Amino acid sequence: MKNIKIIEVPSEIGAGTRGASLGIDAVKIAALDFMSNFFVHFPSEKIEVENNLLFEPIKSPYAKRIHGVLTMYERISKSVSESIKANFFPVVLSGDHSNAGGTIAGIKIAKPKSKLGIIWIDAHSDLHTPYTTPTGNLHGMPLSTAIADDNLECAVHELDEKTANLWTQLKNIGKIPQKVLPEDIVFIALRDYEKEEKHLIEKHGMKVITTAEVRRNGVESVSRKVLRHLSDCTDIYVSFDVDSLDAAISRGTGTPVSNGLKEREAEDLISKFMQNRKICCFEITEVNPTLDKENLMAEIAFNILQRSVNVLMMN
Repeated sequence: MKNIKIIEVPSEIGAGTRGASLGIDAVKIAALDFMSNFFVHFPSEKIEVENNLLFEPIKSPYAKRIHGVLTMYERISKSVSESIKANFFPVVLSGDHSNAGGTIAGIKIAKPKSKLGIIWIDAHSDLHTPYTTPTGNLHGMPLSTAIADDNLECAVHELDEKTANLWTQLKNIGKIPQKVLPEDIVFIALRDYEKEEKHLIEKHGMKVITTAEVRRNGVESVSRKVLRHLSDCTDIYVSFDVDSLDAAISRGTGTPVSNGLKEREAEDLISKFMQNRKICCFEITEVNPTLDKENLMAEIAFNILQRSVNVLMMN
């Protein structure tokens, strides 16, 4: 039986819309509405955040609030690595998806010899860099920090020295220059990405599983295919961005996109992954209750969280 530890990261400085920092409390309120005492059962830790930076002028237009994100990477990676070393299974609830870069670093710091695989369930590939970004929001960049590829072939911006230096530090958290090999990342429900990101996906032969494929072949078949693709990996991290769900149900997130997963598909898929002994960390991110009605997104996220943790506890 796994010892679960909940790590709360209510940081939203990597996002373009405001409100994701409230996502964790929204999920807790959903638990209460379902009369669940889920959050009483597990030890939890709340990471200090830098959301005060949202009120300050932007210094790096191509990597907004990067100094704050660097601080978050350091705090999150420390918490995740210490949790893993203490034999906990970290379940990370985070505001925006930039935080995942810190989670990935934490896994690698705890297990430097591991060959880490990533299952990225997200409408977006989050493979931009400050050299290619259309927005400057760091929640579009966590995977490029993990694979440490600046994608200079597609560069459209020139960085000032300070931003370039901070970006290098972001990639080198834990003094591990590349946390994961690009071919050890699998995207699920990816459907909204730019040509610069497509370039990286094709260059590295990264695996993409579309919503249509999940629907056509079924959850069982898709989960087998994903785990077979990552069979060389010793550890696997699952990151679930709620915008992987269809826009009809994922209004409560900053960047909803149509043609996404249905709630049941996401839930079944993640539960299947959680049965695998290589899974070492699970993250849910980008719930934004300020964009939602009736707290629907948080309720869906809670259902997925609860079922996933139940599966983990049984294994």
